[in-house]
Amino acid sequence: MTLQAELDARYTAATPEELDARIAEVRARLGSRLVILGHHYQCDEVVRHADYLGDSFKLARQATRHPEAEYIVFCGVHFMAESADVLTPEHQTVLLLRPSSAGCPMADMANIDQLEIAWEELTAIHGPDSYVPITYMNSSAAIKAFCGRHGGTVCTSSNARTVYRWALEQEKRIIFLPDQHLGRNVGFEMGIPLDQMVLWNPLVIADDNLPRGVADAKVVLWQGHCSVHGRFTPEHVDQVRERIPGVRVIAHPECSFEVVQKSDEHGSTEHIIKAVSESPAGSKWAIGTEIHLVHRLASENPDKTVVSLSGIACLCSTMYRIDPPHLLWCLESIEAGAPRNIIKVDAETAHWARVALDKMLELA
Repeated sequence: MTLQAELDARYTAATPEELDARIAEVRARLGSRLVILGHHYQCDEVVRHADYLGDSFKLARQATRHPEAEYIVFCGVHFMAESADVLTPEHQTVLLLRPSSAGCPMADMANIDQLEIAWEELTAIHGPDSYVPITYMNSSAAIKAFCGRHGGTVCTSSNARTVYRWALEQEKRIIFLPDQHLGRNVGFEMGIPLDQMVLWNPLVIADDNLPRGVADAKVVLWQGHCSVHGRFTPEHVDQVRERIPGVRVIAHPECSFEVVQKSDEHGSTEHIIKAVSESPAGSKWAIGTEIHLVHRLASENPDKTVVSLSGIACLCSTMYRIDPPHLLWCLESIEAGAPRNIIKVDAETAHWARVALDKMLELA
Protein backbone atom coordinates (compact mmCIF):
# COMPACT_ATOMS: atom_id res chain seq x y z
CA MET A 1 0.00 0.00 0.00
CA THR A 2 1.37 3.40 -0.98
CA LEU A 3 1.23 5.95 1.81
CA GLN A 4 -0.75 9.04 0.95
CA ALA A 5 0.85 12.46 1.35
CA GLU A 6 -0.68 14.94 3.75
CA LEU A 7 -3.17 17.36 2.22
CA ASP A 8 -2.07 20.95 1.82
CA ALA A 9 -3.73 23.97 3.42
CA ARG A 10 -6.12 24.44 0.48
CA TYR A 11 -8.01 21.52 1.98
CA THR A 12 -7.08 21.37 5.65
CA ALA A 13 -7.57 25.09 6.35
CA ALA A 14 -10.88 25.40 4.52
CA THR A 15 -14.01 25.90 6.59
CA PRO A 16 -16.82 23.30 6.44
CA GLU A 17 -18.88 25.75 4.40
CA GLU A 18 -16.06 26.30 1.93
CA LEU A 19 -15.52 22.56 1.56
CA ASP A 20 -19.22 21.93 0.94
CA ALA A 21 -19.37 24.64 -1.71
CA ARG A 22 -16.22 23.47 -3.51
CA ILE A 23 -17.34 19.81 -3.46
CA ALA A 24 -20.71 20.81 -4.92
CA GLU A 25 -19.03 22.85 -7.65
CA VAL A 26 -16.65 20.13 -8.82
CA ARG A 27 -19.42 17.52 -8.66
CA ALA A 28 -21.57 19.70 -10.91
CA ARG A 29 -18.74 20.07 -13.41
CA LEU A 30 -18.08 16.32 -13.49
CA GLY A 31 -21.79 15.57 -13.90
CA SER A 32 -22.69 12.04 -14.99
CA ARG A 33 -19.01 11.08 -15.24
CA LEU A 34 -19.08 10.57 -11.47
CA VAL A 35 -20.98 8.50 -8.89
CA ILE A 36 -20.27 8.92 -5.18
CA LEU A 37 -21.14 6.06 -2.82
CA GLY A 38 -21.47 6.66 0.94
CA HIS A 39 -21.57 3.93 3.56
CA HIS A 40 -23.99 4.15 6.49
CA TYR A 41 -21.09 4.49 8.94
CA GLN A 42 -19.76 7.65 7.32
CA CYS A 43 -20.23 11.01 9.00
CA ASP A 44 -23.02 13.30 7.78
CA GLU A 45 -20.50 15.79 6.38
CA VAL A 46 -19.47 13.13 3.85
CA VAL A 47 -22.72 11.29 3.09
CA ARG A 48 -24.57 14.53 2.28
CA HIS A 49 -22.52 14.52 -0.94
CA ALA A 50 -23.21 10.88 -1.80
CA ASP A 51 -25.47 9.83 -4.65
CA TYR A 52 -26.31 6.68 -2.69
CA LEU A 53 -26.24 5.73 0.98
CA GLY A 54 -26.23 2.09 2.00
CA ASP A 55 -24.29 -0.96 3.12
CA SER A 56 -21.26 -2.19 1.22
CA PHE A 57 -22.96 -4.63 -1.17
CA LYS A 58 -25.95 -2.40 -1.88
CA LEU A 59 -23.57 0.40 -2.83
CA ALA A 60 -21.45 -1.82 -5.07
CA ARG A 61 -24.58 -2.89 -6.93
CA GLN A 62 -25.72 0.71 -7.29
CA ALA A 63 -22.46 1.44 -9.09
CA THR A 64 -23.34 -1.17 -11.74
CA ARG A 65 -26.52 0.74 -12.57
CA HIS A 66 -24.56 3.72 -13.89
CA PRO A 67 -22.64 2.47 -16.92
CA GLU A 68 -22.23 6.06 -18.10
CA ALA A 69 -20.09 6.94 -15.07
CA GLU A 70 -16.34 6.92 -15.63
CA TYR A 71 -15.49 7.21 -11.94
CA ILE A 72 -16.92 5.53 -8.85
CA VAL A 73 -15.78 7.25 -5.65
CA PHE A 74 -16.36 4.94 -2.68
CA CYS A 75 -16.62 6.66 0.69
CA GLY A 76 -15.91 3.50 2.64
CA VAL A 77 -13.11 1.03 3.33
CA HIS A 78 -10.87 -1.05 1.10
CA PHE A 79 -12.86 -4.28 0.76
CA MET A 80 -15.93 -2.27 -0.29
CA ALA A 81 -14.05 -0.57 -3.12
CA GLU A 82 -12.67 -3.95 -4.20
CA SER A 83 -16.20 -5.37 -4.46
CA ALA A 84 -17.28 -2.37 -6.54
CA ASP A 85 -14.33 -2.92 -8.88
CA VAL A 86 -15.17 -6.62 -9.23
CA LEU A 87 -18.78 -5.88 -10.12
CA THR A 88 -18.26 -2.93 -12.48
CA PRO A 89 -17.00 -3.11 -16.09
CA GLU A 90 -13.48 -2.29 -17.22
CA HIS A 91 -14.25 1.23 -18.42
CA GLN A 92 -15.14 2.35 -14.90
CA THR A 93 -12.51 3.39 -12.37
CA VAL A 94 -13.11 2.88 -8.65
CA LEU A 95 -11.38 5.23 -6.23
CA LEU A 96 -11.02 5.25 -2.46
CA LEU A 97 -10.46 8.43 -0.49
CA ARG A 98 -7.79 7.22 1.94
CA PRO A 99 -6.58 3.70 1.03
CA SER A 100 -3.53 3.83 3.31
CA SER A 101 -5.76 4.20 6.38
CA ALA A 102 -9.10 2.79 5.23
CA GLY A 103 -8.69 -0.86 6.06
CA CYS A 104 -11.36 -2.87 7.84
CA PRO A 105 -9.92 -4.49 11.01
CA MET A 106 -12.29 -7.43 10.63
CA ALA A 107 -11.39 -8.04 6.99
CA ASP A 108 -7.70 -7.77 7.90
CA MET A 109 -8.11 -10.63 10.40
CA ALA A 110 -8.26 -13.13 7.52
CA ASN A 111 -5.61 -13.26 4.83
CA ILE A 112 -5.35 -15.68 1.97
CA ASP A 113 -2.20 -17.44 3.24
CA GLN A 114 -3.87 -18.22 6.56
CA LEU A 115 -6.97 -19.52 4.80
CA GLU A 116 -4.95 -21.75 2.47
CA ILE A 117 -3.25 -23.33 5.51
CA ALA A 118 -6.54 -23.92 7.34
CA TRP A 119 -8.15 -25.37 4.22
CA GLU A 120 -5.23 -27.74 3.62
CA GLU A 121 -5.25 -28.98 7.20
CA LEU A 122 -9.01 -29.51 7.44
CA THR A 123 -9.56 -31.10 4.02
CA ALA A 124 -6.64 -33.45 4.67
CA ILE A 125 -8.75 -34.96 7.44
CA HIS A 126 -12.17 -35.13 5.79
CA GLY A 127 -11.42 -34.92 2.07
CA PRO A 128 -11.33 -32.10 -0.52
CA ASP A 129 -15.13 -32.04 -0.98
CA SER A 130 -16.00 -32.08 2.70
CA TYR A 131 -16.18 -28.33 3.30
CA VAL A 132 -17.91 -25.35 1.74
CA PRO A 133 -16.28 -21.96 2.41
CA ILE A 134 -18.50 -18.95 3.13
CA THR A 135 -17.09 -15.49 3.59
CA TYR A 136 -18.87 -12.45 4.89
CA MET A 137 -18.92 -9.48 2.53
CA ASN A 138 -16.47 -7.80 4.92
CA SER A 139 -13.46 -9.62 3.48
CA SER A 140 -10.80 -9.06 0.86
CA ALA A 141 -11.26 -9.88 -2.81
CA ALA A 142 -8.66 -12.64 -2.38
CA ILE A 143 -10.79 -14.34 0.28
CA LYS A 144 -13.89 -14.03 -1.89
CA ALA A 145 -11.95 -15.49 -4.82
CA PHE A 146 -10.88 -18.45 -2.69
CA CYS A 147 -14.53 -19.17 -1.93
CA GLY A 148 -15.38 -18.92 -5.62
CA ARG A 149 -12.63 -21.36 -6.60
CA HIS A 150 -13.72 -23.89 -3.97
CA GLY A 151 -17.46 -23.94 -4.62
CA GLY A 152 -18.34 -21.50 -1.87
CA THR A 153 -19.97 -18.12 -1.78
CA VAL A 154 -20.29 -14.76 -0.04
CA CYS A 155 -22.99 -13.61 2.35
CA THR A 156 -24.23 -10.37 3.85
CA SER A 157 -25.82 -9.98 7.26
CA SER A 158 -29.17 -9.81 5.44
CA ASN A 159 -28.91 -13.08 3.52
CA ALA A 160 -26.65 -15.15 5.79
CA ARG A 161 -29.52 -17.49 6.75
CA THR A 162 -30.24 -18.24 3.08
CA VAL A 163 -26.57 -18.94 2.40
CA TYR A 164 -26.27 -21.17 5.49
CA ARG A 165 -29.33 -23.13 4.41
CA TRP A 166 -27.81 -23.70 0.97
CA ALA A 167 -24.57 -24.95 2.52
CA LEU A 168 -26.33 -27.26 4.97
CA GLU A 169 -28.42 -28.78 2.17
CA GLN A 170 -25.15 -29.93 0.59
CA GLU A 171 -24.45 -31.94 3.76
CA LYS A 172 -20.99 -30.46 4.02
CA ARG A 173 -19.11 -28.83 6.85
CA ILE A 174 -18.88 -25.05 6.73
CA ILE A 175 -15.88 -22.78 7.07
CA PHE A 176 -17.24 -19.33 7.90
CA LEU A 177 -15.04 -16.25 7.94
CA PRO A 178 -13.98 -13.71 8.97
CA ASP A 179 -16.61 -12.76 11.58
CA GLN A 180 -17.10 -15.43 14.21
CA HIS A 181 -20.08 -13.64 15.77
CA LEU A 182 -22.20 -13.43 12.63
CA GLY A 183 -21.34 -17.06 11.87
CA ARG A 184 -22.28 -18.21 15.38
CA ASN A 185 -25.48 -16.16 15.63
CA VAL A 186 -26.80 -17.32 12.26
CA GLY A 187 -25.70 -20.91 12.82
CA PHE A 188 -27.55 -21.01 16.14
CA GLU A 189 -30.68 -19.66 14.44
CA MET A 190 -30.35 -22.48 11.91
CA GLY A 191 -30.38 -25.07 14.69
CA ILE A 192 -26.66 -25.79 14.95
CA PRO A 193 -25.61 -26.37 18.58
CA LEU A 194 -22.95 -24.08 19.98
CA ASP A 195 -20.60 -26.99 20.60
CA GLN A 196 -20.75 -27.80 16.88
CA MET A 197 -19.36 -24.36 15.99
CA VAL A 198 -15.68 -24.23 16.93
CA LEU A 199 -13.15 -21.43 16.46
CA TRP A 200 -10.14 -21.67 14.18
CA ASN A 201 -7.38 -19.36 15.38
CA PRO A 202 -5.34 -18.30 12.31
CA LEU A 203 -2.51 -16.99 14.48
CA VAL A 204 -1.49 -20.40 15.82
CA ILE A 205 -0.36 -23.59 14.09
CA ALA A 206 -2.86 -26.26 13.13
CA ASP A 207 -1.66 -28.56 15.90
CA ASP A 208 -2.96 -26.00 18.39
CA ASN A 209 -6.36 -25.78 16.67
CA LEU A 210 -7.12 -29.45 16.09
CA PRO A 211 -7.18 -30.60 19.75
CA ARG A 212 -10.06 -28.18 20.42
CA GLY A 213 -12.35 -30.26 18.25
CA VAL A 214 -12.34 -27.98 15.24
CA ALA A 215 -11.97 -30.89 12.81
CA ASP A 216 -15.15 -32.51 14.17
CA ALA A 217 -17.25 -29.33 14.12
CA LYS A 218 -20.17 -28.77 11.78
CA VAL A 219 -19.07 -25.14 11.42
CA VAL A 220 -15.51 -23.87 11.64
CA LEU A 221 -15.66 -20.24 12.70
CA TRP A 222 -12.76 -17.98 11.84
CA GLN A 223 -11.47 -16.13 14.89
CA GLY A 224 -12.27 -12.64 13.65
CA HIS A 225 -14.62 -9.94 14.82
CA CYS A 226 -15.77 -6.36 14.27
CA SER A 227 -13.90 -3.90 16.47
CA VAL A 228 -17.04 -1.75 16.73
CA HIS A 229 -19.73 -4.34 17.45
CA GLY A 230 -17.37 -6.24 19.74
CA ARG A 231 -17.53 -3.35 22.20
CA PHE A 232 -21.15 -4.01 23.14
CA THR A 233 -21.62 -6.25 26.17
CA PRO A 234 -24.54 -8.03 27.87
CA GLU A 235 -24.15 -5.56 30.73
CA HIS A 236 -24.92 -2.74 28.30
CA VAL A 237 -28.28 -4.39 27.57
CA ASP A 238 -29.10 -4.64 31.29
CA GLN A 239 -28.02 -1.06 31.94
CA VAL A 240 -30.03 0.49 29.11
CA ARG A 241 -33.18 -1.40 30.14
CA GLU A 242 -32.79 -0.02 33.66
CA ARG A 243 -32.09 3.50 32.40
CA ILE A 244 -34.88 3.65 29.80
CA PRO A 245 -37.99 1.66 30.85
CA GLY A 246 -39.79 0.15 27.87
CA VAL A 247 -36.79 0.45 25.57
CA ARG A 248 -36.47 -2.06 22.74
CA VAL A 249 -32.94 -3.33 22.17
CA ILE A 250 -31.89 -4.10 18.60
CA ALA A 251 -28.41 -5.42 17.81
CA HIS A 252 -26.41 -6.03 14.68
CA PRO A 253 -25.53 -9.75 14.28
CA GLU A 254 -21.82 -8.84 14.38
CA CYS A 255 -22.40 -8.38 18.12
CA SER A 256 -21.51 -11.27 20.41
CA PHE A 257 -23.84 -14.21 20.91
CA GLU A 258 -24.55 -13.10 24.48
CA VAL A 259 -25.58 -9.59 23.38
CA VAL A 260 -27.78 -10.89 20.56
CA GLN A 261 -29.50 -13.36 22.89
CA LYS A 262 -30.32 -10.58 25.36
CA SER A 263 -31.64 -8.23 22.66
CA ASP A 264 -35.29 -7.97 21.62
CA GLU A 265 -34.31 -8.38 17.99
CA HIS A 266 -31.28 -8.32 15.76
CA GLY A 267 -30.57 -7.84 12.10
CA SER A 268 -28.57 -6.16 9.37
CA THR A 269 -28.07 -2.42 9.05
CA GLU A 270 -30.99 -2.23 6.62
CA HIS A 271 -33.15 -4.22 9.08
CA ILE A 272 -32.25 -1.83 11.90
CA ILE A 273 -33.08 1.22 9.79
CA LYS A 274 -36.42 -0.27 8.73
CA ALA A 275 -37.36 -1.36 12.26
CA VAL A 276 -36.72 2.06 13.77
CA SER A 277 -38.16 4.09 10.89
CA GLU A 278 -41.40 2.10 10.74
CA SER A 279 -41.99 1.95 14.50
CA PRO A 280 -44.77 4.11 15.97
CA ALA A 281 -44.15 7.54 17.45
CA GLY A 282 -42.97 7.32 21.04
CA SER A 283 -41.00 4.12 20.47
CA LYS A 284 -37.76 3.74 22.40
CA TRP A 285 -34.73 2.09 20.82
CA ALA A 286 -31.26 1.19 22.02
CA ILE A 287 -29.16 0.19 19.01
CA GLY A 288 -26.06 -1.96 19.04
CA THR A 289 -24.22 -0.64 16.00
CA GLU A 290 -21.90 2.14 14.80
CA ILE A 291 -22.53 5.55 16.34
CA HIS A 292 -22.84 7.60 13.12
CA LEU A 293 -25.78 5.45 12.03
CA VAL A 294 -27.36 5.68 15.49
CA HIS A 295 -27.09 9.48 15.46
CA ARG A 296 -28.53 9.65 11.94
CA LEU A 297 -31.51 7.51 12.95
CA ALA A 298 -32.08 9.68 16.01
CA SER A 299 -32.05 12.80 13.82
CA GLU A 300 -34.39 11.27 11.24
CA ASN A 301 -36.84 10.03 13.89
CA PRO A 302 -37.34 12.96 16.29
CA ASP A 303 -40.64 11.51 17.51
CA LYS A 304 -38.80 8.49 18.99
CA THR A 305 -36.09 7.87 21.56
CA VAL A 306 -33.04 6.48 19.75
CA VAL A 307 -29.80 5.90 21.68
CA SER A 308 -26.66 3.81 21.41
CA LEU A 309 -26.74 0.53 23.30
CA SER A 310 -23.60 1.57 25.17
CA GLY A 311 -22.64 4.85 26.76
CA ILE A 312 -19.41 5.00 24.77
CA ALA A 313 -18.90 6.29 21.24
CA CYS A 314 -18.68 3.06 19.24
CA LEU A 315 -17.42 4.49 15.98
CA CYS A 316 -15.55 2.82 13.16
CA SER A 317 -12.14 4.49 13.40
CA THR A 318 -11.16 3.75 9.80
CA MET A 319 -14.44 5.08 8.42
CA TYR A 320 -13.96 8.16 10.59
CA ARG A 321 -10.76 9.03 8.71
CA ILE A 322 -12.78 9.72 5.57
CA ASP A 323 -13.67 13.40 5.58
CA PRO A 324 -14.71 16.30 3.31
CA PRO A 325 -11.12 17.52 2.68
CA HIS A 326 -10.17 14.12 1.24
CA LEU A 327 -13.39 13.94 -0.75
CA LEU A 328 -12.67 17.33 -2.31
CA TRP A 329 -9.05 16.38 -3.02
CA CYS A 330 -10.19 13.15 -4.69
CA LEU A 331 -12.75 14.92 -6.89
CA GLU A 332 -10.35 17.65 -7.92
CA SER A 333 -7.74 15.05 -8.90
CA ILE A 334 -10.33 13.45 -11.19
CA GLU A 335 -11.18 16.78 -12.76
CA ALA A 336 -7.47 17.50 -13.30
CA GLY A 337 -7.13 14.23 -15.23
CA ALA A 338 -4.92 12.62 -12.58
CA PRO A 339 -7.21 10.43 -10.45
CA ARG A 340 -5.62 9.14 -7.25
CA ASN A 341 -6.12 6.08 -5.07
CA ILE A 342 -7.43 3.80 -7.82
CA ILE A 343 -8.54 0.39 -6.55
CA LYS A 344 -7.95 -2.37 -9.08
CA VAL A 345 -8.37 -6.09 -8.46
CA ASP A 346 -6.28 -8.32 -10.72
CA ALA A 347 -8.20 -10.24 -13.40
CA GLU A 348 -7.79 -13.73 -11.90
CA THR A 349 -8.87 -12.67 -8.43
CA ALA A 350 -11.72 -10.59 -9.83
CA HIS A 351 -13.02 -13.54 -11.88
CA TRP A 352 -13.27 -15.94 -8.94
CA ALA A 353 -14.55 -13.27 -6.56
CA ARG A 354 -17.29 -12.56 -9.10
CA VAL A 355 -18.11 -16.30 -9.19
CA ALA A 356 -18.63 -16.25 -5.42
CA LEU A 357 -20.71 -13.07 -5.56
CA ASP A 358 -22.83 -14.40 -8.43
CA LYS A 359 -23.55 -17.54 -6.40
CA MET A 360 -24.80 -15.36 -3.58
CA LEU A 361 -27.06 -13.44 -5.98
CA GLU A 362 -28.35 -16.70 -7.42
CA LEU A 363 -29.27 -17.91 -3.93
CA ALA A 364 -30.98 -14.62 -3.11
